[in-house]
Amino acid sequence: MILQRKSRISIPDLTEEDARLFQTEWANAGETLLELAMMVRVYNMAMKRVVNMLDLMDDEFQYTSEYDLIHHMESRIKAPHSIYRKLQKYQLPLSLQAARENIYDIAGIRVVCNFVNDIYTVEDKLLQDESIQLIRRRDFITHPKPNGYRSLHLVVKLSVSFAGKVHDVPLEIQLRTVAMDYWATLEHMLQYKSKKDAGQNYAHVLLKCAQNLADTEESMQFIRDRLEKE
Repeated sequence: MILQRKSRISIPDLTEEDARLFQTEWANAGETLLELAMMVRVYNMAMKRVVNMLDLMDDEFQYTSEYDLIHHMESRIKAPHSIYRKLQKYQLPLSLQAARENIYDIAGIRVVCNFVNDIYTVEDKLLQDESIQLIRRRDFITHPKPNGYRSLHLVVKLSVSFAGKVHDVPLEIQLRTVAMDYWATLEHMLQYKSKKDAGQNYAHVLLKCAQNLADTEESMQFIRDRLEKE
């Protein structure tokens, strides 16, 4: 029995106040709420399908290699107010159509692996599936962000059938190691906990921590590779 591998899914509860954020002149709040609810269901279907694919992939790899590629997964649908703020940020129309066409992380999956090489193994196996289309790839492991953030970001698209229609749904997948997730979680917490910009006050400390974790991961990967050859 594998206790460490868990999938956690977060789906927002919807209200008429959420619908009013995207209400148009030709639709009332009730109609907009129905449209928003359908959109959330469609994105949730796509997200669950990919989570299931990843879970089955991990099961197969564990059976053939006696090793878990995935430590745990988390997935979520972005809350309506977060979608609204992102549309505002990029000066896009404040509509659900604009959100579907321009925001690629309405559905997001975070895949946490044990070793760096596992991340690229998961990526390769996932993209071998013909139902998954790669839209964008950003490798912050090979090229970390200036603050030390490391992760592999993929935007993929897949088709789902709902209510008699086929919908092409983009979603973002973040792949990182346990160490990368540890650093990113604490860095995010510090940014929001501090009334001042923790990134400015402690940027050099955070960067040093990220570098130390990267060095440790490289050493652990070296040990694992040598053990596999023995």
